[in-house]
Amino acid sequence: MAYDQLYLSHQFCFPLYAASKAVTRQYIPLLKETGLTYTQYIAMLALYEHGSMDVQDLGKILYLDSGTLSPLLKKLEAAGYIEKTRGEDARFVTVEVTEKGFELREKLSKIPSSVACCIPLKKEEAIAMIEGCKKILEALE
Repeated sequence: MAYDQLYLSHQFCFPLYAASKAVTRQYIPLLKETGLTYTQYIAMLALYEHGSMDVQDLGKILYLDSGTLSPLLKKLEAAGYIEKTRGEDARFVTVEVTEKGFELREKLSKIPSSVACCIPLKKEEAIAMIEGCKKILEALE
């Protein structure tokens, strides 16, 4: 029986995994001066894009469970970048960016182009990859 289907080089998942790790690593030195982790960074990006939102909705957008999201948001709140408020139903917590959080946006705005310079893709190729990844996520949800 042939087992070549088990070769790492034949796996669809592995290049996605390795590329994701490699790209994410590019953010570390760029985020260092802001004090944000990559996960905190993407949370801020989601809040800039979508505005005030429920914590559960933020978790869905970021594909993060509450065990990861809650401590991340506590740190962002402690830094003064976000504010959490409870609604009438105490189970629902809304998150919004503070003035200090919006001031941080200027520093963060330089990061995407810095990372893009490290990735040897044309703009069209990058857009196609983003769309392909979105298609995979939608199909597997």
